[in-house]
Amino acid sequence: MSIAPHLTRLITSQWLRNFKRGIKERQRRRAGQPHKVTVYLRLTDPYSYVLLQVLDQFAARYAVEFEFRTILNLQPEMYPAPELWEKNAFQDGAHLANLYGLDFPDTRPRRDLERDAGLTAQLLHWELQPGYAEHALPLFEAYWQDDQAKLSNLIDSGITEHAECYQHHLTANEVHLRSNGHYLSAMLHYGGEWYWGLDRLAHLECRLNELGLATGTIAEIHFDRGYRDFCRPLPTRPNSGTDAATPITLYWSFRSPYSYIGLVRAKQLATHYQLPLEVKPVLPMVMRRMQVPRTKGFYILTDAKREATQYGIDFGKIADPLGAGVERCYALYEFAVSAGKGLEFLESCARGAWAEGINAATDAGLQVLVERAGLDWQQARWLLTEDGWRIWAQRNLADMYSADLWGVPSLSYRDTKVYGQDRIECIEQAIRYAHKVEEV
Repeated sequence: MSIAPHLTRLITSQWLRNFKRGIKERQRRRAGQPHKVTVYLRLTDPYSYVLLQVLDQFAARYAVEFEFRTILNLQPEMYPAPELWEKNAFQDGAHLANLYGLDFPDTRPRRDLERDAGLTAQLLHWELQPGYAEHALPLFEAYWQDDQAKLSNLIDSGITEHAECYQHHLTANEVHLRSNGHYLSAMLHYGGEWYWGLDRLAHLECRLNELGLATGTIAEIHFDRGYRDFCRPLPTRPNSGTDAATPITLYWSFRSPYSYIGLVRAKQLATHYQLPLEVKPVLPMVMRRMQVPRTKGFYILTDAKREATQYGIDFGKIADPLGAGVERCYALYEFAVSAGKGLEFLESCARGAWAEGINAATDAGLQVLVERAGLDWQQARWLLTEDGWRIWAQRNLADMYSADLWGVPSLSYRDTKVYGQDRIECIEQAIRYAHKVEEV
């Protein structure tokens, strides 16, 4: 029997997380250090811009100090489709800004590599003196507003015209980010854990509240707007013009932990609004001969655990389905669909892989996944050698790319297309708008 599922259950456990947090807190106290949050910002990153806008109010609510580190260059191995990623990031930034009442432009500012390097040098210069955030925010605002006159008034040309003098400083920051275990900008690092932008600030708020660091009389969570109203109550009488035939489409991978979470939540959404859910599985990145660096994989695993816990989804006892596990489940998917059990089968497989440690590469494991989805194992087992699924898996991948989406899970409903289970709220908004659902 493999011990890997038991190890992953321990690695992702709340017990181990709390144990590590306790060690970090004792180390901080012994060293007489303040509660310090390190923030990695990138001028050209929409997530960094919206995050910077809320840090002042965040600092006013918690007894923490910020250390800022400016970066500029992305780690190319972490971004399989950088142009699509940047396009999505801009749309995402607009969504987050609207959600929290922040400033954001209608169009992306022009890109100028030499100018961006010079402005980054100015930010690096401010890092080593008091008041970084007070200086940086107007610069970010002028950059994203594409206001050249305002930029000229904010910068020191003696600094921006000598960006090469700050190259070692920049490299040190980028190495610091990588060596501490991450690759994204708009990241906050506190006590050994990572929190990505506005989407993960609620997790940091919870942790700081538990430490008693809230400065107010009531420890509140402010940055949970992306999920707190999910599947809101419906009017007693739905709009008669509802088009119940339009499905929610989910691009999905068996090996993606976020896809597991996305499937559970998408199924909940579809049930709530009585809409069909169409799942289009694709091959995992590694099986498409793409890279998933170890650092990226480990962060995704720990973050997925945190997100699953937040939504009440079991997670952590893992049997990696890469290879035969994926192939065998995909080989049976059309059989499950033909029996009217497609969603049940995929959810059974995903829960087995990510929460129960059931190995789909074995007959004993797959039989459990098949039968609890309401399917006949004796019929299913004869289909395991079929490889027609490889054609539709690649067709689904092409469909995903043609929708300007590049990764899983991605969802679409009518003209709304989003990447990531974090943005399922946008699909809900599109549904409510299309169906003229009134707020209650």
